[in-house]
Amino acid sequence: MAQSLAHIALVVRDYDEAIRFYVGTLGFELVADEFQPEQNKRWVVVRPNGGGCSIVLGKATDAHQAKYIGDQSGGRVMLFLQTDDFWRDYEAYRAHGVEFVRAPQKEPYGTVAVFKDFYGNLWDLVQLSEDRA
Repeated sequence: MAQSLAHIALVVRDYDEAIRFYVGTLGFELVADEFQPEQNKRWVVVRPNGGGCSIVLGKATDAHQAKYIGDQSGGRVMLFLQTDDFWRDYEAYRAHGVEFVRAPQKEPYGTVAVFKDFYGNLWDLVQLSEDRA
C-alpha cells in the first residue's frame, strides 16, 4: 500500500493576507483558490514550488479556532521547508522582511534556521547535507 501526506491545514485570520505571505513573500505556488458557496468558504491551497505536501489555508470561523492562529504547535517548530539552496532562500526571505528567530546553524544533518510565518508559526528552513539528501 502506497501512502503520502497530501495536505496539512493551517488556521489563518484572512485568506488574502495569508496568500500574500505564502505566495508573495515565500514564493509558494497558489494551487487553488475556489469559493465553496454551499459552505460559504474558500478552498485555498498553497505549496512550495518544488512540490510535495501542500497547505490548506483555513480561515478561522469562530473564537475557538482563532485562538490557535500562529500557535498551532504550542510554540514548537511546526513546518519544515527543505531547500536546495539555503543561503539563496535565507537571504531572499530576509529581504522580504521574514523574521528569523534562530540564526543559521550548521548541524550534522545540514544547515538550518528558524523563521516565523505571517502569523507567528515557527518553521525550519533547512538544506540537508549531501549524505542526508
